[in-house]
Amino acid sequence: MAWVALAPLTLALLEAPSPAHGFRLGYVTGAISSLGLVYWTSMVVVQYGGLSQPVGIAVMVLLCLALALFPSLFGWTMARWARTYGPPAALLAPVAWVATEILRAHTLFSFAWCLLGYSQHANLPVLQIARYGAVYMVSFLVAGISGVLAYLVVERSRRPRLAAALAAAFVLAAVWVHGAWRLRQRLQEVGRLKVGLVQASILQDEKWDAAQAWRNVERHLELTRRAAHQGARLVAWPESAVPFLFDRTPVVAQVLRQTAAEYGLYLLFGNDDRDEGGDEERGRIWVGAKMIDPSGRLVLRYHKMRLVPFGEYVPIQSVLTLGGRISAKVVQEVGEFTPGEDYAVGAVDGHPLSAFICYEAIFPDLVRVFASRGAQLLVNITNDGWYGRTSAPYQHFAMAVFRAVENERYLVRAANTGITAVVDPHGRVLERTELFVPTVVVREVPLLAGTTFYSRHGDLFAWGCLAAAAALTTASRGKSR
Repeated sequence: MAWVALAPLTLALLEAPSPAHGFRLGYVTGAISSLGLVYWTSMVVVQYGGLSQPVGIAVMVLLCLALALFPSLFGWTMARWARTYGPPAALLAPVAWVATEILRAHTLFSFAWCLLGYSQHANLPVLQIARYGAVYMVSFLVAGISGVLAYLVVERSRRPRLAAALAAAFVLAAVWVHGAWRLRQRLQEVGRLKVGLVQASILQDEKWDAAQAWRNVERHLELTRRAAHQGARLVAWPESAVPFLFDRTPVVAQVLRQTAAEYGLYLLFGNDDRDEGGDEERGRIWVGAKMIDPSGRLVLRYHKMRLVPFGEYVPIQSVLTLGGRISAKVVQEVGEFTPGEDYAVGAVDGHPLSAFICYEAIFPDLVRVFASRGAQLLVNITNDGWYGRTSAPYQHFAMAVFRAVENERYLVRAANTGITAVVDPHGRVLERTELFVPTVVVREVPLLAGTTFYSRHGDLFAWGCLAAAAALTTASRGKSR
C-alpha cells in the first residue's frame, strides 16, 4: 500500500484552492496516520511514567499533532507548486516529501520514526538503493510512484501521460535490476567473528527492581555460559542489562571480568554511568555500553547520543506535559538522561566495532559515522520491553535493518525482550528471535571494511531534496498557472 498511499492526498492537493487548504489537508493526514504509528506511546507514559490513562492519551495525541506538522508542510508546498506548475507538480511530490522527512529527522524533537521508505524493509531489491541515500532515497522512490499515479489522473494530454508512465516503469526496473545485482555480490571479508547475542527477556517492571537486580544479572550470565560453550568470542548483552554502576560496584565489575577471563571472550553489555563523585540524586546520568576484553580490561565505553522521547527525556516539556504541570512527575518516573558526545569505536582481536543503543538505530546519520570511523561490525543493543507486544518492537527492528544496508556491514542486535537478530549487509535477516522468549543466538559473522556512498557522504541526497524544494518554492512566488 505504501506505493499508492500518497496518491489520493496528492490528487487532493493538486486541486486545493489555496496553499492554506493544502496545509490543512496535510495536517489531517499526518495526525490520523500518526495515531496508527505511535499509539503505543500512551501505554509507555501510563504504565511507566505514572500518568493516568486520560493524561497519557492526551500526551500521545499531542505527539501526533506535533508529527502532523511535517505532512502539513508537504501539503502546503504541493498546493503552492500546483498553482504555479500545474499537473506536473505531482511529479515533484517525492522532492517535497523527502524534504519534510529530513526536516523531521533534524527539527522539533528529531522523531524520525517510521518514515515512508521503511515500509520496504523486506523488499530486498528496492532496499539496496539505501546504500546511496539511506532510507530517504527509498522514500523518494515510493513517493514518486504515488506522484506519477496522481499525474496520470489529472494530466489530460496523452503524450505526457505516456512519458511519465514509461519513465516510472524504467526507474522501477532499473532499481530492481540494480538490487538483484547487488544481492548476488560477494563482499570482501577482513575476518570473521563468532558472536553470541543474549536475550534474557526481563520484564520492564522487574528490570529496575532492586530485589531482583542480581538475579537479573545471573540470568544474563547463564545465557553467556551457553554462548561460550558454543564458541562465541564476543557476547553482547542488551541495553541496561547491568543495573549497577560498574565503576562504583567492584563486586559486580569483578564478576563480569572473571566471566570474560574464564571463557576467553569479549563481553559487551548495557550499563549506565553517573557523574563520578556527584550527588546521586542530581548528578548527570548517561545510558551507556561497555566492553571488557578477556584480560578484564575495559576497552570500550560509549554513551548514548540520541535519547528516547518519553523514555529517557521529555521533549518540549512545556507543550507535551500540559504546560509543565506534570513534567516533574514524568521526568521522575521515566528518567532524565544526558546525551553522550563521543562516537566510540572499540576492537575485538584487532577488528574495530561499534555499539549503538536502542533508539539510535533509527538515525542513519549517526550510525554511518561509526562505519566511516572504521567499525567493521555494527552492534545494536536495545531494550524494547517498554513497548510490550505492540507494533513498536517490530517497527524498531524494521528500521534497524536499513543501517546494515546503508553502511554495508553486518548488524547484530541484542534485545532484552526481542527482537534479537543478525542482519547481513544486504538486509537479509539471517536469524531472529520471538518476543519475550529467553534465549541466546550464536552465529559467526563476517567482518567488512569497505564503504558505501552513504557512509562516506551522509545525507547529501536528502539535503539536496530540501534545497531543491526551497528553490522550487521560491521560484513559485507570485506566479499562478
